[in-house]
Amino acid sequence: MANLAATYRQLGRYQEAEPLQGIVLEKRKQVLGADHPDTLRAMGNLAATYHQLGRYQEAEPLEGIVLEKRKQVLGADHPDTLLAMANLAGTYRQLGRYQEAEPLEGTVLEKRKQVLGADHPDTQWAMANLAATYRRLGRYQEAEPLDGIVLEKRKQVLGADHPDTLRAMGNLAATYHQLGRYQEAEPLQGIVLEKRKKVLGADHPDTLQAMAKLAATYHQLGRYQEEEPLEGTVLEKRKKVLGADHPDTLQAMANLAATYHRLGRYQQAKPLQGIVLEKRKKVLGADHPDTLQAMANLAATYRQLGRYQEAEPLEGVVLEKREAGPWSGPSRHPVG
Repeated sequence: MANLAATYRQLGRYQEAEPLQGIVLEKRKQVLGADHPDTLRAMGNLAATYHQLGRYQEAEPLEGIVLEKRKQVLGADHPDTLLAMANLAGTYRQLGRYQEAEPLEGTVLEKRKQVLGADHPDTQWAMANLAATYRRLGRYQEAEPLDGIVLEKRKQVLGADHPDTLRAMGNLAATYHQLGRYQEAEPLQGIVLEKRKKVLGADHPDTLQAMAKLAATYHQLGRYQEEEPLEGTVLEKRKKVLGADHPDTLQAMANLAATYHRLGRYQQAKPLQGIVLEKRKKVLGADHPDTLQAMANLAATYRQLGRYQEAEPLEGVVLEKREAGPWSGPSRHPVG
């Protein structure tokens, strides 16, 4: 059952994996006990699926338990303990808690270098994760060299078409994008998209992510007519594959709305932005950076429609919340 669930996860079929993993976890607790390494592995697997489903609030407590128990049972430097720390940091990142994610990821990277070596795939994952957090913190100059190292090492160790190599290429392109180097980002993103279609299939979540990122670069290059059909495709496929409330589905909806905004189609942008804002409040919380970006985007559209009385209170909330806590900079398609 655990193997079938793992296969579903590799295929991106997280909704089918989740109930199987829940059963495996409960049975292992009964048979092996709560602290057995195999029970902790089952708990970590279920948390990872919650993460993929965008259910970060459910993933976090499980990951915290796994980390603490592995420290006690296996020791702080054991590879499985470091994996648990990396997973918790990844969930913190998705929850917008970047300041909590960064020190964990730095620890994982340094310990993996010592225990596994600089070229080990898990060390490269740690480097990629730290770079991702740097991106979310707006520290793109620190992210870029890490992304470049990961890409070159994965090409050497795994080959140019391996999914992890393609992920590294996509990450470097994302950093180029954030640095405003869109002409460098675009060809990398095109390669990633075409290879993922061939290797993973057109409907795989990673393929859809690649399509979304290429569309975002088209957006920055002012190529809105090329961007719009990609974003429409991503939105419809994510609804089917991930569900209407998944954070990635909401990001796709926000991106399409931003394109409508840029094209002056404010009446089409507004309802999408309203949906994104309400769902992000429920899924991510009112203070999450992506929720605040959704609020800012809706306010910008209200301004363009001349509805200043509706824009003003939203802008006030955004300003107050951003001043009260760290904010990583704009989400993929801010509008205004």
